[in-house]
Amino acid sequence: MQTSQESPNRPWQRLPWGRWVLIGTPYLWLMVFFLLPCLIVFKISMSELADTGIGFLDMVSLQEGVLQLRLKLSNYAFLLSDSLYLLTYVSSIGYALLTTCICLLLGYPFAYFLARSPVAIRPMLMMLVMLPFWTSFLLRIYAWAGLLDNNGLINQVLLSLGVISEPLLMMHTPFSLEIGMVYVYLPFMVLPLYANLVKMDLRLLEAAADLGAKPWTIFRRITIPLSYNGILAGSMLVFIPCVGEYVIPALLGGADTLNIGRVLWDEFFNNNDWAMASSVAIVMLLLILGPMTWFNRIQAAEHEGRHA
Repeated sequence: MQTSQESPNRPWQRLPWGRWVLIGTPYLWLMVFFLLPCLIVFKISMSELADTGIGFLDMVSLQEGVLQLRLKLSNYAFLLSDSLYLLTYVSSIGYALLTTCICLLLGYPFAYFLARSPVAIRPMLMMLVMLPFWTSFLLRIYAWAGLLDNNGLINQVLLSLGVISEPLLMMHTPFSLEIGMVYVYLPFMVLPLYANLVKMDLRLLEAAADLGAKPWTIFRRITIPLSYNGILAGSMLVFIPCVGEYVIPALLGGADTLNIGRVLWDEFFNNNDWAMASSVAIVMLLLILGPMTWFNRIQAAEHEGRHA
C-alpha cells in the first residue's frame, strides 16, 4: 500500500536505472566541468614550456612490459625554491584571512540584526544586502577607485572641510585593496550567518535569561556556539575566492602587491609560460582544498554527533 502511494510521486523508481541516472548526472557534470579541467591543468604543469598539450599519453609509456608514469616536478621544485612565489602565497592567504576576519566582524552584527528584525521588514533588509549584485562587478570596483583616488570624492571633501592639507594616499595601497575585498565579499558572509541565526531557537536564550545569565554571557555561550556553522560557511565563502582574486588587486592594489591571481595572469599572458602558471594554479588549489576538507570534517562530525 505504501509502495503504491509513493510510486506516482516518484515515477523514476519504476525504472531500474532511474536512481542511477539521478545520482550519476551531477557526478558526470562535476567530472566533465571540474575534474577534467583540473586534470588538464595538472598535466600542463608537468610539461615543458614548449610542450603544453592536453594529451596524457606522453606521460605514460610501456617499456618491456612495464607501465611507466613520467611526472616532471621541476616546476614545483622551482616554486618551493623561489622566495617570490612563497611570499606571494603567504601574502594572498594573509589578505584573504584579513578580509574574512573583517567581513565576520562587520557581517555578524548585521546578520544578527537582520535575523531579529520584524518579519515585515526582513525582505527589504535582504534586498539591501543583495542590491550590489544588481550592478556590474567592474563598475562597483571602479566606483571605489573614484572615491579613493587622490582627486577622488573622499579627498575632495576632506580638503574642502580643512581636515587635511594635502590628499591622502589611499589608492593602490593595501588599504584600498582591503576596502574593495571587504565591500565585494561582505554579502557572502552575511547571507550564511542570517540563514543560521534566523533558525535559532529563541527559547534557549529566554531560558538562559530566566536563569540569570547576562546578555553578553548569553551571546558568548549560546548564540555564537549555535551559529558556528554559519560562521564556518561564511568564512569559507569569503576566504576561498579571496585567495585567487585578480580583478580587485589589479584595479585597487598597488604594483608591489603580491597576489596569486596577478602572478597567474603574468605567467599565462605576459610570460606565456603555461607550465609554470599551471603549477602555480595547482598549488593554489591544494591550499584551498585544505580549509574545505577541514570544514567538511567538522560538518560530518557534528552530523554524527546529532544522530548518535
